[in-house]
Amino acid sequence: MIMQLHLPYFSTLVSSVIFLFNFGLVEPLIQEVNLKFNYGEKHQILVQKNQRSPGVERSPQKAGLLSQTLGESPSQIEALNRQAILNSQQDQPQAALQKLQQALAISQEGGQSFWEGVTLNNLGRVYQKQGNYSLALLSFQQAAIIYRQIGDRVQLGKTYSNIGYLFQIQNKPDLAIFFYKHCVINRESARLQTANLSELQPNAYNLTVGQTYRILSEKLLKKGRVAEAQRTMDLLKVEELQEYLHNVPGNQHTATGIAIVATEKPVKEKLDQTVNNAVALGKELTKLRKIPPQERSPQQNQRVRQLVTQQQQLLDKFNKFITSPTVTSQLEQISRTARRQNLDLESINEIRDNLARLPQKSAIIYPLVLKDSLELVVVTPESPPIHHTVAVPQAKLHQTIANFRQALTNPSKDIKTPARQLYNWLIKPIEAELKQSGTQTLLYAPDGQLRYIPLSALYDGKQWLVERFSINHITAASLTNLNTSRDQTLRVLAGAFTQGSYQVTVGNRRLAFSSLPFAALEVENLAATIPQTKKLLGKSFSPQITVPQMDDYTIVHLATHAAFVVGKPQDSFILFGNGDRVNLSDIATWSLPHVDLVVLSACETGLGGKLGDGQEILGFGYQMQKTGAKAAIASLWAVDDGGTQALMSVFYHKLSTDKLTKTVALRQAQIALIKDIESTNHIMPVANNGNFHHPYYWASFILIGNGL
Repeated sequence: MIMQLHLPYFSTLVSSVIFLFNFGLVEPLIQEVNLKFNYGEKHQILVQKNQRSPGVERSPQKAGLLSQTLGESPSQIEALNRQAILNSQQDQPQAALQKLQQALAISQEGGQSFWEGVTLNNLGRVYQKQGNYSLALLSFQQAAIIYRQIGDRVQLGKTYSNIGYLFQIQNKPDLAIFFYKHCVINRESARLQTANLSELQPNAYNLTVGQTYRILSEKLLKKGRVAEAQRTMDLLKVEELQEYLHNVPGNQHTATGIAIVATEKPVKEKLDQTVNNAVALGKELTKLRKIPPQERSPQQNQRVRQLVTQQQQLLDKFNKFITSPTVTSQLEQISRTARRQNLDLESINEIRDNLARLPQKSAIIYPLVLKDSLELVVVTPESPPIHHTVAVPQAKLHQTIANFRQALTNPSKDIKTPARQLYNWLIKPIEAELKQSGTQTLLYAPDGQLRYIPLSALYDGKQWLVERFSINHITAASLTNLNTSRDQTLRVLAGAFTQGSYQVTVGNRRLAFSSLPFAALEVENLAATIPQTKKLLGKSFSPQITVPQMDDYTIVHLATHAAFVVGKPQDSFILFGNGDRVNLSDIATWSLPHVDLVVLSACETGLGGKLGDGQEILGFGYQMQKTGAKAAIASLWAVDDGGTQALMSVFYHKLSTDKLTKTVALRQAQIALIKDIESTNHIMPVANNGNFHHPYYWASFILIGNGL
């Protein structure tokens, strides 16, 4: 006998299949199951079944056939999900859906709620790929209910990202933004417990979390919602750090995620009400499903069906609400009131207050590198955040960055052409705002490959940018304490790689490092400038001797090789004088709460010409902050040793004698090299005849963190 069922929604489909298989409505010995899935059609299940003879009892063997055959192992559920993903990638949707329904049956019968949610997300992705958006939405929503029920905010956030992406591909940007924001809210709440973020996560999602933040930033900017975009761009840095280092906890500044603006609140209230009601039903449903199907009473089976139907009705009602003309119109109005709402967001007001308390007039610049454009967001103390779009493709930007890097590291090359081009893209569009606000210091949160170049060496046609502004890199405003002043009593621990040579293996490359000829003189000059300096030279400059002493000093100066390498944190390292290495992951174990500044004067990035997204540079800055150190100075390429000695001599002279902030002292040291200032010649080395005006010598050094 052929029985045909027309089921409007996936939840009813799955539940009915399980009911039919296990509750005596259909014998478990199935001749044929043919699932037809087509866009715009309801599901049809054709089940060839054997009629049960009257009076024949179900044997225990047959009653438990499903569990015996399928088992309840998460590894089996995971394997079925992986096979289904592969089937979907090979354009075999029916095979994918059959495996996912099998996985769903196992997870529900075995009480594996986590994997039930994973499977529902994968079902949603298969439906989405087929263009069956209504079933995709219901699958994602059911997964969200499960994750809300078990308190898994990481997976709940990722599921909301799936829903956002689903609305994005249907050209419903306001709904996409709404659900992407809920991804951010849940992710940042979960970040307070980093162990949750570090677990291996199943591939059941359209986007990585970092991609979600980037897309949300782009969509908010297109809608003119600049303050929300700035907040998302700042949290993007935090998420990039998490994806790279896997050890990045949140704080009170990140935990709130992104604000729900007034116009969105009715939709959020409806979402929360729907999910809460569905969770209440789900708890009862979960208890019933933990009873083996063959042991449930007819009343319990009926209750399961009722609960599934009630959940479905709740979601159906919510979906009609959010797609109604009234709600659509309300969400579209947000961009028209965005400028006023920008001033009401707590996160942007906190940043503006911090900027206002700095001794110099300051502005924060956030670039966002997209495929077809460069987006610039500027925050000043006096006005709402400002947004400019620069129409430059990512590929062209990356090529210009590569050309600039080559010119920076080779004084014989033409540097002003790429430096002027990058100036025109990064600074010229915001010149008017910087001038109007009287900006003296640029707090810079670079994105992607922009992390490999110094903002100080951009050229406006007359002068270098450092001649106009002090420049202070930050990892993220939400992770940086901008207003803590430094201890004016300088005590320095200075280590130098002065003898020997060592080979270091990084991946499949072998790198050779030799002693730095001017390192000893660099440290001697430092000690002459700051009397309270302890020197560690040669093999005495080892991690075992150096690290335990660091927190006794306000400045830790390491005149040694360091390499920030594209790849894993373990590939980037600091080389000590005895040949030992400390990698970026190891730095997390340091405790430097009394250290104001860590200086690495001979770092390299982009080894072998390979540029990634600069996460290793971002990661270094964060790891130093995590130790408790307020700031770090590092070089982006290896500088002629005499040039390093020259710049560091002037820097420490300005820091100690003139009592300048770190940012201003670095700027004045760079200007001294640019202009060959006579008054500083007595502390410059004879090497190179003091001719250090090319950016190769002075622009490599960037300050990350608190610049005071």
